[in-house]
Amino acid sequence: MSAVTTFDSTKSFLKDILKDTTTGKIQLPDFQRGWVWDDERIKSLLASVSLSFPIGAVMMLQTGNDDVRFKPRLIEGLILEPQPKPGQLILDGQQRLTALYQAILRKEAVDTEDIRKKPIKKYYYIDIEKSLNPYIDREECIRSIAEDRFVKNFRGEPIEDYSTPENEFEAGLFPLNQILDSSNWRMAYQEYWWNRENGKNKIMMFNEFEKEIISRFVEYQIPLIMMNNGTPKEAVCLVFEKVNTGGVTLTVFELLTATFAADNFNLRVDWERVRNKHLKKSSVLQGIENTDFLQAVCLLATRARKLKKLEEGETEEKAPAVSCKRKDILKLKLEEYTENANKVAQGFEKAAKLLNIQNIFISRDIPYRTQITPLAATLAVLGEEADTDGVRKKIFQWYWCGVLGELYGSTVEARFAKDLLELLEWIKGGPEPTTVREASFDPERLNTLRTRNSAAYKGIYALLMRDGGIDFRTGEPIDIQTYSDDSIDVHHIFPQDWCKNCGISQDEYNSIINKTPLSAKTNRIIGGNAPSSYIERLQKIAGIDELRMDEILASHVIEPALIRNNNFEEFFETRKKAILKRIEKAMGKPVIHREEEQ
Repeated sequence: MSAVTTFDSTKSFLKDILKDTTTGKIQLPDFQRGWVWDDERIKSLLASVSLSFPIGAVMMLQTGNDDVRFKPRLIEGLILEPQPKPGQLILDGQQRLTALYQAILRKEAVDTEDIRKKPIKKYYYIDIEKSLNPYIDREECIRSIAEDRFVKNFRGEPIEDYSTPENEFEAGLFPLNQILDSSNWRMAYQEYWWNRENGKNKIMMFNEFEKEIISRFVEYQIPLIMMNNGTPKEAVCLVFEKVNTGGVTLTVFELLTATFAADNFNLRVDWERVRNKHLKKSSVLQGIENTDFLQAVCLLATRARKLKKLEEGETEEKAPAVSCKRKDILKLKLEEYTENANKVAQGFEKAAKLLNIQNIFISRDIPYRTQITPLAATLAVLGEEADTDGVRKKIFQWYWCGVLGELYGSTVEARFAKDLLELLEWIKGGPEPTTVREASFDPERLNTLRTRNSAAYKGIYALLMRDGGIDFRTGEPIDIQTYSDDSIDVHHIFPQDWCKNCGISQDEYNSIINKTPLSAKTNRIIGGNAPSSYIERLQKIAGIDELRMDEILASHVIEPALIRNNNFEEFFETRKKAILKRIEKAMGKPVIHREEEQ
């Protein structure tokens, strides 16, 4: 049995490919970036073709597959009214083919840019005599001349004029936009030189030029990989990413944008609507990306498909899976997107409110951005049902199990779907979700949590605020207002400088065990002083008596006597146990100590 292939490999004449672009038979899919080549790269490309050097393969996709529909657009610089339907779309080779189309087929000046990225318009020429000299580098033979065809000095004064064919003939500069159909230019050139001095040599030189240079452009062939119209959309996306010579990864959002554009729906505009109306109002959602949003939409869409099949009598095993992997997002229908987009946007808004309740106020402090996707999808399904205390309690437990169990740190799309279904079932009275059941926290992990790179670190920071931590100086609890107004951040309790001077290990004093949320002003007062010293100073500055200060310290699960006595070792072990109790409360399950496992 022969293997099934999705592509054919062949060669095609450059002139035929370029001419097909001028008729619209070959176009670009709308997800392709704009043309960005500068003047120097165009000259280098033209030099390569003039020497018959390889410039790389071109990859195209046959159109005609209803499952792979992209809005097409014409190659840069081409206008056709009405725009025809293409037979092929360029997946790889856009920059090279556009540069060649503009330089050797289009009769207008090429829109490009100089080395400073300044927009310029250029015509491209090749020096006839120099190009026949094997000792001259070919790139030196390619010249780009300004749109008015004058070369000017630094004062802007014309010093060379190529604005007429006669001046081109005299200078021996051949316009490359004539090279695929050079007969008229050649006849005029020969007529110009026929009765002139040295004319015979000029004509003979052009004949040699025609054999050595023009023929190379006319006969130049490019390796062509043609993907057939049975290629799945996800494969097109993957192939484009692998071959994209621009070095910019194509996202699933861009590919879906091109798909929806075929139905005259602008996904990019709708995403901006969602961001401006639903996401920008909350600081905690500023990091949400368009792919996060599409994943949540896809979860709802695939769930609806599954439920419909089950209602029609399909078995659980044969019903379509709930999923938000790339291939599933690419299969989203426009009607599925429009049906679920606003629900999901409101789900993200609800997620922001719940995160704020947990004292997570800005995107930087979110333990896992990825976990917001299944949270928003769940809230979109629940609607007002999610506003009850009992439902929120379960959602919060699931959330903290995911954070403190560090379950969202790797490939998570499968967990998204599982969590959505199991969380909804749990809320209805079903069994605990796998995330809740399997989550665990190793007490020794606390010692290693030292930076915001860890989700658990950020989670414990939020818990210390949520569970009553009040500022050492102001005595105010930390809410969304004070968090912003007082520039709350996580700071050392036993200051770094003091710890260094006392020979305490950096691993210990930088642990979350020795950190707590405080205002910027409070932290400046603390400085590098011994805890006993700065506590006394804070009491005097803020007019706080010792009993009240002990209450404030206790709100951060700090044993007052130990910090007043600068007893780091006991403080560290005592606070570690207290933080573990906070973790147990958030996860709704006991922390398993290693000695208990043995």
